Amino acid sequence: MPHRDKDKKRRLISVSLDEASIERGNPDQEHERNIAIYDLIEENSFAIPGHEDGPYALWMSLHDAKLLFDVRDPDGRTLVTHILSLTPFRRILKDYFMVCESYYAAIRTATPAQIEAIDMGRRGLHNDGAVLLAERLKGKIECDSNTSRRLFTLVTALHWKG
Repeated sequence: MPHRDKDKKRRLISVSLDEASIERGNPDQEHERNIAIYDLIEENSFAIPGHEDGPYALWMSLHDAKLLFDVRDPDGRTLVTHILSLTPFRRILKDYFMVCESYYAAIRTATPAQIEAIDMGRRGLHNDGAVLLAERLKGKIECDSNTSRRLFTLVTALHWKG
């Protein structure tokens, strides 16, 4: 199989978030979530070991303290469902949300140097969350670092209510 054809199969073609799991965030949060979904669809590397019959559709939701990844084929049939505990993410999410609040406030009043410093901290925590997500998905879902970062953005979108 040519490399390009294989890449067409190792990707997400749609991403949906369970509306019951989401509480509308502030405009900055909504914008970040919409961009993450758009960017994720435009460019991603995503595969399910043992189910090399992509492309895939992903439906994400939050139930209790667990994150649900329902991976489907293009026709909507579930291929695999993975449930991850959010407990390992608690500290990162708490710190991330706190820094995000500071960042959104700083955008309106702080100097460019102050905004940049807060943003560096925010990006660092976001990277930590993406790495943790990739580790927790290891053996279940294969994705590159950019895909993991965008998926972590969606995890935060789901967790805004939780």
